[in-house]
Amino acid sequence: MTALTSHLDTALWLAGQGLPVLPLREGKGPMGNCRDCRKNACGGRPNMKTPGPCACPAPCHAWAAATTDPTVLTSAMWAPAWRQAAAVAYHPGGAGVTVVDLDNPDAVAWARRTLPATRTVATTRGEHWIYLDTMTSPNAVRPGVDIKSRMSYARWLGPGTGTMGPLPDAVRALAVKEPTAVQPASRPATAAVPVDGGKCPHRSPAYLERGIAMAEQRIEEAPDRIHRTVYRMFLAVLSAHGRCGCLTDAHIKRLFTAAQGRGESLRHCENAWSNAIAALGM
Repeated sequence: MTALTSHLDTALWLAGQGLPVLPLREGKGPMGNCRDCRKNACGGRPNMKTPGPCACPAPCHAWAAATTDPTVLTSAMWAPAWRQAAAVAYHPGGAGVTVVDLDNPDAVAWARRTLPATRTVATTRGEHWIYLDTMTSPNAVRPGVDIKSRMSYARWLGPGTGTMGPLPDAVRALAVKEPTAVQPASRPATAAVPVDGGKCPHRSPAYLERGIAMAEQRIEEAPDRIHRTVYRMFLAVLSAHGRCGCLTDAHIKRLFTAAQGRGESLRHCENAWSNAIAALGM
């Protein structure tokens, strides 16, 4: 059985169970947009925030490409993606579930102490805990913990064990907290005290907003070399705004979310951020 048949058979079986699926490339990231949709030239699904109006038949726009339609999955447009695929993913929100992604043993131990039992799936370094119902999908809600539900995808690692329980308030509450795992790397050690009431001193608050939005877009639209692109965008933002005190945790969370949407792990994001700070001597 070839890799194409194996991944495609898995995808078709999952689609038959009602799970919207998509192929993942090497590195666990989604496939890049096709030529017509590159840089959102199609006008749909801007920055992957909503499914949007684009009806491209290719596996474009990351999680938003997930489908249960076997005709689409077996189409000629998807065949190259299955040939390149390293794994199969599904869209938890589209399946009506939320995945609490526990990335290390400490995170698993925290979940066992704190969260109600539910279906669990073993991962390379930790576990996925799957609950019924959907919510937003913030990353790094606490050390080693991400939430994957709406506007997100999770790698298929098997059906798991246990009975799926309802999404608890304890998980929903995590979404309103700042991502504590990001905070240690989010403030340059030599950052200056904000001036002019916290406004960016270079031009205007709009200048900072444009810079963050441009960095998000470059990361989300990078066709390849995503590690390098993430580092370069972090470096650019820090070189422009890292010393003036105008960067907030919300800005940094946006950059990390864009990078993680392209398959970067939290650890890669933190390392890239720290390396950019060191390169600038901050």
